[in-house]
Amino acid sequence: MPTLQRAMRGTARRSDVALSWHDRKRYVWLLSLVIPTLVPMSALAAVITGSGVFWWSGPFLMFVVIPLADYLVGTDSENPPESALAMLENDRYYCWGTYAYLPAQYLSLVLACWLWSGGAHIPMSEVDKLGLMLTVGGIAGVAINTAHELGHQRARSERWLSKIALAQTGYGHFYVEHNRGHHSRVATPDDPASSRLGESLYAFEFRSILGGLRSAWRLERRRLNRRSQSVWSLHNDVLNSWLMTAALFSALIAVFGVEVLIWLIGQAIVGICLLESINYLEHYGLRRQRRRDGAYEQVRASHSWNSNSVISNVLLFHLQRHSDHHANPHRRYQALCHADEAPQLPSGYATMVLLALFPPLWRRVMDPRVLAHYGGDVRRAALPQGARRQRRLLKRYG
Repeated sequence: MPTLQRAMRGTARRSDVALSWHDRKRYVWLLSLVIPTLVPMSALAAVITGSGVFWWSGPFLMFVVIPLADYLVGTDSENPPESALAMLENDRYYCWGTYAYLPAQYLSLVLACWLWSGGAHIPMSEVDKLGLMLTVGGIAGVAINTAHELGHQRARSERWLSKIALAQTGYGHFYVEHNRGHHSRVATPDDPASSRLGESLYAFEFRSILGGLRSAWRLERRRLNRRSQSVWSLHNDVLNSWLMTAALFSALIAVFGVEVLIWLIGQAIVGICLLESINYLEHYGLRRQRRRDGAYEQVRASHSWNSNSVISNVLLFHLQRHSDHHANPHRRYQALCHADEAPQLPSGYATMVLLALFPPLWRRVMDPRVLAHYGGDVRRAALPQGARRQRRLLKRYG
């Protein structure tokens, strides 16, 4: 009886903690909707001021405003109490942040096509149109991250919303490869989305884009073969997602003219490269070790780079708490937790993407951190393929 009473008191205390705890960032999450509304805000500013600089709002936000805000606001490693996690995950308020991204995303895309085609009668030079393309591409890149959040949920409706978000970039196969490929092979040589020590961002993007495409097709073919279904059918999640992109682009070309096609392709490339740049950061140089039976050890918090910078986490739906995402892939963004075991990036993702554009500077900052993470033993890190490259790294860090 005393044991039962103690258990009941413990449950009551945990319930009290859950009810008294409040998410201090509850309304700050609404800032995530700034990104998909950049095009109408940029158009309004350009019309009012007559300055074409506002068409470049996306790159300016990405590489100037967010890194500066991350520095000024700082970090937050606070976790919700364990007793509050279920309540936090079941709060539908947070879902609407991801749902609202999609209509705002497509509003910006349609408006951009109207502007590119000249239908708005707003004077735009080719440089202005290029800036608008980069801004729309940034929206598309973050949309892939929104699709990432939705694609991990169990509700079929949310998985379909994930495909809709991916249609703008034609990267629908990410839905297959990320969920069924990357999560099982992360931080191993078999994962195209895990970058290696010494590998440049540019080499990684080429390898990851092609490798992810091949992997997604193999995964779908294997799944459909098990079900005795044809790979050349709408049951194929790679094909049906690509058809969504074809339908979207065809509709936009029919309405606004074929001249928007080059800009649509350009923004898709920008969005894909932004997503793969973030992939590059998340597991750089980290490797799961092999067990005695030849299999890889279980994924742990130590296999993902994390960051607690507040602004980047808000704008990217807590993507920077990446270790907890791999440990609990179905956990919604608002409930993702900081892990002490996880290695920490020196700044938020926006700053680190900017750093990765300059490989010598990136290696100078990050390679010593990878080495320190493995206690100075470079052999435990994710070494590049090829004996010559491995010898060069071993010579440098051995």
